[in-house]
Amino acid sequence: MARTLLPALLSLALTGVPAVLPNAEAAVAYDGQTRRETALFSVKSTNNAAAQAFTVSGTRLSRVSVYLASGASTGTVTAQIRRVRTDAGSAVASRTLNLATLGGAGAGWVEFPVSADVTAGATYYLFLQATTAESKPIAWYGTRQSVPGSLTSWNYDRAYWGGWHADSSRLAFHVNPTGNERCGETQPCYVPTSALAARTSGLLTNRVATEAVLPSFAVGASYVDGSNVLRLPSGRWRYLPAGASASTVVSADDPGALAQIGESRAWLDSGRVPGTTAARRAATQRALLSMRALLKPNGAFAAGWSPAWEYSWPRDGAFAAVAFAVTGHDEEAYRILDYDARTQRADGTWEARTKLDGSGPPDGRKWQLDGNGWVPWATWQWYQAAPQDGRDERLHALYPMVRKAADYAARSLGPNGLPPASPDYWELDTATTNIGTAAPLLAGLNASADLAARLGMYGDAERWGEAARRLSAGIADAFAPLGYQRTIDGRHGRDSAVAFMAPPFNAAPPGLGAALNSTFTALRLPNGGVSPGNDPDFSWGSYAWTASTSFFALAWSGTGEQEKAGRVLDWVLSKRNGLGELPETVNGAGLPSSVAPLGWTDSLVVLTALALEGSPQPTPPAPSGGR
Repeated sequence: MARTLLPALLSLALTGVPAVLPNAEAAVAYDGQTRRETALFSVKSTNNAAAQAFTVSGTRLSRVSVYLASGASTGTVTAQIRRVRTDAGSAVASRTLNLATLGGAGAGWVEFPVSADVTAGATYYLFLQATTAESKPIAWYGTRQSVPGSLTSWNYDRAYWGGWHADSSRLAFHVNPTGNERCGETQPCYVPTSALAARTSGLLTNRVATEAVLPSFAVGASYVDGSNVLRLPSGRWRYLPAGASASTVVSADDPGALAQIGESRAWLDSGRVPGTTAARRAATQRALLSMRALLKPNGAFAAGWSPAWEYSWPRDGAFAAVAFAVTGHDEEAYRILDYDARTQRADGTWEARTKLDGSGPPDGRKWQLDGNGWVPWATWQWYQAAPQDGRDERLHALYPMVRKAADYAARSLGPNGLPPASPDYWELDTATTNIGTAAPLLAGLNASADLAARLGMYGDAERWGEAARRLSAGIADAFAPLGYQRTIDGRHGRDSAVAFMAPPFNAAPPGLGAALNSTFTALRLPNGGVSPGNDPDFSWGSYAWTASTSFFALAWSGTGEQEKAGRVLDWVLSKRNGLGELPETVNGAGLPSSVAPLGWTDSLVVLTALALEGSPQPTPPAPSGGR
């Protein structure tokens, strides 16, 4: 296969991979080049193989790498260092890797550890051949452009050439790669196609700037424990230095990276990392660090770190504020609430989302009424967890926001005690009132009434308490008989927002346990998670949403169903990616997809782990009437 492009493999091209540049002409040795825009040669045995002539200036070989793409998921790939290209017996080193161990079908730089003594200046051959029972192609990539100072690339195609053929193309390879020649630095290591279901895999941060770790550069990497510093396959570190807007790669134990690691660990130690098992504590530690990376200095909380997610939703921020507050990170929690106060609209509502600089919405997406419940609820939760010294003064500063939000919510209730139809966390309109709006508003009105009473604002407390009683009665009349389905007309199926009727949002009403169980069963997918709902007019497909799944874990943890909550939480945690990040969705194959991390899921996991540890969040009390 000397002159074909292997079109089936071109679909494996990696997104988000920096453009490659040709190496400068080697003064002494030809030991590598990085251009790899073309699938040059098939290397499937027994009819195909390839080899690259090279020279080195040293006398020892420890590693070689090639840019490989495989449509096959199983089989092996063998690299040999030969003195004579056509003679396997002349090999001075050989290493075989398993495709399944690499992650199956995929593409990228594959490194082969070897050990061989060689003669400086002598010509050797890097020979590559793969074996697989699958019919899918496996190819060594390279370039058809001229590479100054290069040596010959060889294609073995028994059917086409009758054997070996010297080709003018040049294969992509490295001999003894060092520094940024190592995969994972400027070039991707071999990335399984399954990893590309996600847009992002992790986060780097200096607490001002944030940078996503792309899936193509997460393979083989891991975080230095307790930090957002990334340990690369080469052993070096990638991090976002203070004052920088882009990451850099440094040697391990770099002073700047060490200082950032120390600061992150001190921040974690200043609070609480919940979890009854080591796995849960590892997950909540990573979740807290990711939430911190998504929080901007002005209090905006990004949902995730990919363009469509780089906005601040009041809903996501409310959950993050509570998770920060209950784990002892008061400053971060209050910063989010202060941002909410500054971005609240004059009528007491919020935009669906704002730009991270707080300048306003990025588009014309319709505003969502549930924010008028989530923000006061989060403010109440912050107040319960805040250090008592000075908290009343700080609450006074937030109280105008609470008053405007609660007043709007109270005025929005109709004769049936329910709010109007509004987009909720689905961000879709409904024709009639949905539970995803009504339940948060009930939590918010109860929270607002209690806060008002604590500050001696009894008129406000009575007004909002009465509104909460009307709303509670409306929910009991319209939603409870339907098992808390999505809408009061009963036309839009089940909704994971049934969990919003449970603690720590609302005191569980009679019959909620059965509704939780039946809804979870109705929404559960073959991959083990749940979809947000089963509206016959809208399909979520085969994707489970980790936030919706976590709703049930949190609800059950607050209603005495700890074992059930633990099982659901552990399913969510089992879907963390290789960096330990929680994704927004899990696809039908059970793989992380969309963005990772998702701040909302991080918050829910922290809250659930804390509840299962025996420290559930309190629930705003329903007003009893009168002063």
